[in-house]
Amino acid sequence: MRPTVFTVKRIAVAAAAVAAAAVSGLTVATPALAQESYAASVVSSKAAPPCQSSGIDDWLDTNGNGAAGTIFYHLDFTNLSGQACTLQGFPFVFAVNLSGQQIGNRAVLNHAFPANSVTVGSGATIHAVLGIVATGNYPPSACKPVTAAGLEVFAPTGINEVGRTVPFPFSACSTRGSHAPNFLNVTPVQPGA
Repeated sequence: MRPTVFTVKRIAVAAAAVAAAAVSGLTVATPALAQESYAASVVSSKAAPPCQSSGIDDWLDTNGNGAAGTIFYHLDFTNLSGQACTLQGFPFVFAVNLSGQQIGNRAVLNHAFPANSVTVGSGATIHAVLGIVATGNYPPSACKPVTAAGLEVFAPTGINEVGRTVPFPFSACSTRGSHAPNFLNVTPVQPGA
């Protein structure tokens, strides 16, 4: 079973409550979230070699779904290499301006889902779920919102990872560092799209 947008939304609601409490200095009790179990349909990495970045097309399904000030999108990875290969773990993602320079912090890794090795057949697509938090959820002085031109995405190949820019204008926090808002979050790649 792959993480659905609904499941990620449930986790994000709790995370948003904790983040809001941290910004305002409040203590909030959050409900425990049930972990989804995943079927053993994830294929061993021995079945196919690791994917090469040059054979993977990264793209964003712009039909998002929102909850608690966060819109969730499928960040898709299509295998165009002509042979089956494997991806494992989290994509590396950050917002960029028109010059390709990073804006704000990179996406926080959502460890609520297992980072299994996933075999991607030739022409097949798998995905991760990318959450983009509305910049209005943060104080303007902490966020310093700007319009991003898109996302720089590194597929989790583990070999010769090359980033690709995915055009997608959105409001992003321009501040960086440990005290800057984390307005992006991403799950590991999962089967299906």
